[in-house]
Amino acid sequence: MLFGLFIYHTCLQVAKRNQHGWRWRSETWRVSCIHLWLVIIILLMNLKIKNITGFFFFSCSPIYKRSPDMTKSPMTKSEQLLRIDDHDFTMRPAFGGPPIPVGVDVQVESLDTISEVDMDFTMTLYLRHYWKDERLSFPSTNNQSMTFDSRLVKKIWVPDMFFVHSKRSFIHDTTTDNVMLRVYPDGNVLYSLRVTVTAMCNMDLSRFPLDTQTCSLEIESYDDLMLYWKKGNESLNTMTEYLCPSFSSRISHQPSWRWYNRLYIHFTLRRHIFFFLLQTYFPATLMVMLSWVSFWIDRRAVPARVPLGITTVLTMSTIITGVNASMPRVSYIKAVDIYLWVSFVFVFLSVIEYAAVNYLSTVQERKERKLRERITGYGTMDMNTTGNYGMPENGGRQEPRMLAQVALNDPQITGQVKPSRGYVNIWIDTHAIDKYSRWMFPGAYILFNIIYWSIYL
Repeated sequence: MLFGLFIYHTCLQVAKRNQHGWRWRSETWRVSCIHLWLVIIILLMNLKIKNITGFFFFSCSPIYKRSPDMTKSPMTKSEQLLRIDDHDFTMRPAFGGPPIPVGVDVQVESLDTISEVDMDFTMTLYLRHYWKDERLSFPSTNNQSMTFDSRLVKKIWVPDMFFVHSKRSFIHDTTTDNVMLRVYPDGNVLYSLRVTVTAMCNMDLSRFPLDTQTCSLEIESYDDLMLYWKKGNESLNTMTEYLCPSFSSRISHQPSWRWYNRLYIHFTLRRHIFFFLLQTYFPATLMVMLSWVSFWIDRRAVPARVPLGITTVLTMSTIITGVNASMPRVSYIKAVDIYLWVSFVFVFLSVIEYAAVNYLSTVQERKERKLRERITGYGTMDMNTTGNYGMPENGGRQEPRMLAQVALNDPQITGQVKPSRGYVNIWIDTHAIDKYSRWMFPGAYILFNIIYWSIYL
């Protein structure tokens, strides 16, 4: 009101000063406009009345038009056709009624990894859902469907599927979200997405690495749904060339003619053993065979036999440690543990065998030395009748012996021996253990391998 009175007073003063009546002079008009501008600035700064700005532009400027609200994105033609704003899509179709059927089919793209340490598996698959939502029906003259991306998925209801016992999962988003939504005129909907999931798999490793594992991927929904396999026995497809190379796999699912609250996908995985043959079994077998070489080395070659035995024992320990480092800490014995530990026992026994041979040889040499000292103490023996220690030929084989030629005229030495000849031979065999070990160790190990592989293969 004050602003209007001020405008009226200013115009009245200008009119009075003009001798030609109400026709305004240009100079007076400029002065009046300056007064108006000063008043407007004061009002805006002190009183902060926003309506004066609109009044000013309405009075002294062209008509000001307010720009539309850009925070609200306009609806697309497809959304207008589907009448997105006319329905509440936070509720499932036919809410309050019976459970709605949702068909599912899966295409396994790849079985990426299977971890025995973490007891899980990782796979990439295409998961497709089929259901009918009459709220999305639209008129169509040619009965063609419409395909949308992930932007419409956020505005409508979709089944809230999840993977049971899942550790990690994500939807691929390169170069955009790998999601497809297809709506048909009668309201049928196809929702497909590409997902990678890591799920638990309780493995029984008692026969590892000759084992067969069965893992399951379970699909369930929080909502009131009835799940079924959409395409029957063809609802589960695999791309076999991209499955895990260390396993031969077979994939199956539940019977397709029933409805379920939870869908199961079973993976039967049989491990390929060739890798473990090269990395574990062959090295362990070679170490056992290498330990047998000491049976053919002379018992007096201590620097040769002892390092050979210690080296094979340490190598077997390294193989066992390397295998256990890549395995979970389970409380039962695995098949590979049986093989490695039996091989370790064979290697260890070869070291014990040489210890026994060396000890018995030492005891035998002591007895020979005492006998030689007793024989040397009698004066009836000369240099031609003393015993000699050598390796004479006997049927093509060399056997250790000590030939003691004892004078028969002394009954304390000869005892009850009849004097048919001038001397008697006393044989002492010191390599009996080595000779028996040369065929007993390989025979026992071959028998163990026959039993082992007949059980686990």
